[in-house]
Amino acid sequence: MENWAEIRRLHRSEKIPIKEIARKLGIARNTVRAALASERPPKYERAGRGSLVDGVEMDVRKLLAEYPRMPATVIAERIGWQYSITTLKDRIRAIRPEYASIDPVDRITYQPGQIVQCDLWFPEPKIPVGHSQLLMLPVLVMTLGFSRFLTATMIPSRQAGDILAGMWQLISGLGMVPKTLVWDRESAIGGTGVVSVPAASFAGSLATRFQLAPPRDPEFKGLVERNNGYLETSFLPGRSFASPADFNAQLDGWLPRANGRVVRSTGRRPEEALAADLAAMTMLPVSAPSTGLRTQVRLGREYYLRVDSNDYSVDPRCAGRFVDVHATATMVTITREGTVVGAHARCWARRATITDPAHVGIAKTLRSAFAEERRSLERASRQHADGHRVALRVLTDYDALFGGDFTTTAAAGAPAEKALS
Repeated sequence: MENWAEIRRLHRSEKIPIKEIARKLGIARNTVRAALASERPPKYERAGRGSLVDGVEMDVRKLLAEYPRMPATVIAERIGWQYSITTLKDRIRAIRPEYASIDPVDRITYQPGQIVQCDLWFPEPKIPVGHSQLLMLPVLVMTLGFSRFLTATMIPSRQAGDILAGMWQLISGLGMVPKTLVWDRESAIGGTGVVSVPAASFAGSLATRFQLAPPRDPEFKGLVERNNGYLETSFLPGRSFASPADFNAQLDGWLPRANGRVVRSTGRRPEEALAADLAAMTMLPVSAPSTGLRTQVRLGREYYLRVDSNDYSVDPRCAGRFVDVHATATMVTITREGTVVGAHARCWARRATITDPAHVGIAKTLRSAFAEERRSLERASRQHADGHRVALRVLTDYDALFGGDFTTTAAAGAPAEKALS
């Protein structure tokens, strides 16, 4: 997955030839060609086996929490490590920075088009989302490194599909793709320290890359962190919001003012420096990346399916069959074999039920037909003297069983024989 995204970034964004990419990444040129020809990331086949260090990692972390500079050999002695010291040293080298002292940070100079810093901001006012609910919703904030251009939008949730959909909305609004997307350890993007599969797929589709901040290092993306504070103190005061759409409308109206101010650290207005940022970025992909919440489920007799804690109705005729679900920030669309069998406005509330009256009518018709079928079966049965029920047979079935033919006439003028009941 990582090589696939990196190959596409190096070839499309950095204009590096296939031969050089193969040499740089240590892979075959045919592998590079296959990655460039594929529009989708390679499919995950099998999870890797765990390491022996996993069982003692908590003990190692306890020692590092108290003695961050303890040598690996001493740690091995304290925990009774009896295996390869190299394996233990590799794990300690990976986790020691989490406990070591903080280093001073140098001033960073950003090149045009190089990075955009991303973060989630949670404004304090709770937003009405319908169904008598008020919720604190995340706002995706993005800041371009060189120009300091600020853009943001409120999104329904912190799930990967919603975050990536918000990023695509803001990036497509810019009209160009930055070369690096800087994030903290947001769980949907890289909570384990490795870029998640949906995020890597998104980066590969845009020929860009994600860069994760070190743990507990908010200064690594200080530009967007400061803009979060700026939104808190300059946008929120004195405002009230009727809905998420109202919040985004007011935010869109305020952002030009924010991008028109002079930034003290650069001495420039973001809106004036934006052209240099965009000129150094990569073109948007021909087709939009896969974003939003996507899943495939089998519809039950209760013709509802759950998306982000809410239940949406589906055409009851699909009961027992698989349907595909795609939820954007505004719509939830359910399809079966390419045919839409349910479409609803996305509900941002929690634990709500959204019903299409047409689906209720179809369900009523199906129930009536089912009840009539059962009644027909009951009417088409009889009881013997002992009380057990026996289905009626058509009289021609008996004719066929006993070989009689009572439908033709005998000699001329003779009446046909009648079938016995």
